Amino acid sequence: MFGLKIVRQNHVGLVETLGKYSREVNAGLNFYIPIFQKIRIVDLAMIPLSLQGYSVITKDNAEVQTTVTLNYHVTNARKFEYENSNSVESMIQLVRGHLRDIIGKLDLNEALGSTSQINADLATAIGDLTDTYGIKVDRVNIDELKPSASITESMEKQIRADREKTAAIAKANGDARSIEIETKAKNEATVSTAKAEAEATIARADAKAYEIKKLNDMLASADKKYFTAQQIQAFAALAGSNTNTVVMDKESIGKYSDIPVTAQVMNQMTKK
Repeated sequence: MFGLKIVRQNHVGLVETLGKYSREVNAGLNFYIPIFQKIRIVDLAMIPLSLQGYSVITKDNAEVQTTVTLNYHVTNARKFEYENSNSVESMIQLVRGHLRDIIGKLDLNEALGSTSQINADLATAIGDLTDTYGIKVDRVNIDELKPSASITESMEKQIRADREKTAAIAKANGDARSIEIETKAKNEATVSTAKAEAEATIARADAKAYEIKKLNDMLASADKKYFTAQQIQAFAALAGSNTNTVVMDKESIGKYSDIPVTAQVMNQMTKK
């Protein structure tokens, strides 16, 4: 009496006779002898697997939680089922071990910024596991590298401190720039005022010099009679004032006495 076993597409059947592997059957309808034989089905399709909450230590002793996803498929059903009690778990341990070695050679900042390189290094390290576990890893990816809560808190404090430091530096630079601009404006105003005052002083001096020059030119070209008339007017004004003393040399007295008007003024001054 025979039993019937249907092996689905993309699966393979392993026939065990009295508990011992005897042959492999492909997808389709397969016969076996009940009681004495058993057909174990192995899935050959690609299988996704997620490794979450795996903790690793970086080179600078920072604890990082990692999440790894990978895709694998069975390449050798016999090795997969009979040469390892749990080929999938063995593969997981291998992946974790290589990941620990790779990240353990990196500092925290390097690890957080090098996920693409870690993926490549991990894929190379795993290689083809067909000969060992009858499995081939088609893709492996680091989905998340998350520092521990204490490290995250420290990083946040550092980020805040850096931001506050940057803001303080920016404010200090702004204040310094403001003071520089204000000082420059005051200096320019002082220079402008001093320059204006200097120009005004020069202008006044030039005007005074011009006045003196014009007066000198006029006096130089004046007739002696003009000076005589000016002197007579001065004596006349002196005669009408409270001043009654005039100091003159003999020659001047004799010269002015020859002038009738002057003589008359002098006689009036004498009488007084």
